[in-house]
Amino acid sequence: MRPDARAWFDQHTTAAPSLERLDLGRLLRAKRRGRHRISVVLPARDEQATVGALVADLRARWVLDVPLVDELLVMDSDSTDRTAQVARAAGAEVVATADVLPAHGSRPGKGEALWKSLAATSGDLVVFLDADLLGNVGHYVPGLLAPLLTDPQIDYVKGCYTRPLEVDGEIRPAGGGRVTELTARPLLNALWPELAGFVQPLGGEYAGRRSVLEQVPFVSGYGVEIGLLIDLLCVTGLAGLAQVDLGVRRHTSQSEQALGRMAGQVVSTVLSRAGAGHAGAAGLLTQFAHDGAAFVPHSTPVAVDERPPMRTVPEYRALRAEGVG
Repeated sequence: MRPDARAWFDQHTTAAPSLERLDLGRLLRAKRRGRHRISVVLPARDEQATVGALVADLRARWVLDVPLVDELLVMDSDSTDRTAQVARAAGAEVVATADVLPAHGSRPGKGEALWKSLAATSGDLVVFLDADLLGNVGHYVPGLLAPLLTDPQIDYVKGCYTRPLEVDGEIRPAGGGRVTELTARPLLNALWPELAGFVQPLGGEYAGRRSVLEQVPFVSGYGVEIGLLIDLLCVTGLAGLAQVDLGVRRHTSQSEQALGRMAGQVVSTVLSRAGAGHAGAAGLLTQFAHDGAAFVPHSTPVAVDERPPMRTVPEYRALRAEGVG
């Protein structure tokens, strides 16, 4: 690791305390002192199995018991199951991605939900959590917020964690994050070595100041996390970025074919930021399956499709001027 990346890692990586050791009074005082409004956003597509318990826990802890969170929003990305109904019953506000900024249409992908959530929320601090989280994650929200509330120099905080992986009945305590280890980390180390200190560059749990999030584009698909990290480095500099160790993250696992498609989108996003977008001009990832007689190719689009910085969108500027969204 380069000296600047190592120094950043040592100085900007903290561990989120357990709920029992959280100094909630300090965070609430910092929130009041800074006159902050906090929004928590869960992008979700077909997550009825997990979103209800997650929403109920977050609402009970950080809306009703401790008034840390002002908005708890689920962005429903064209779910075909009962995600919206389950999330609403658990106490979240639910907004369909297609209903936000309708004049701009709607695109598939997680990044689209995150981008549109800026127009659907009003907090100056925004926390993003994946909707498929399992287990006890109640400390994630205050853990991600602490650097933003207590250090005005920090603009964006990434969560990091160990990720257990179950393969053929065997649990590997830190075997998750295969796209990170095989794709994202080697690319970042080669092209942006100052970002080598990030443990989970593709992790779905992070928080930022609206004032910086609205300055950068959002890739519509799975390249959104690495795109944000690279683009925010340009906006805030390395000193404006931080990461928090959240402990263990459990979530549903993806097939190798699905991971390959994610990796393809990550590669396309990195190449576009490196000025080498022509290298992925075909915009397709071809994978192969065997039907018992022969290999069958199947191609999936992985070209970068992104939304512009939200502050350049006239409708968003109008909403902010009116104090709505």
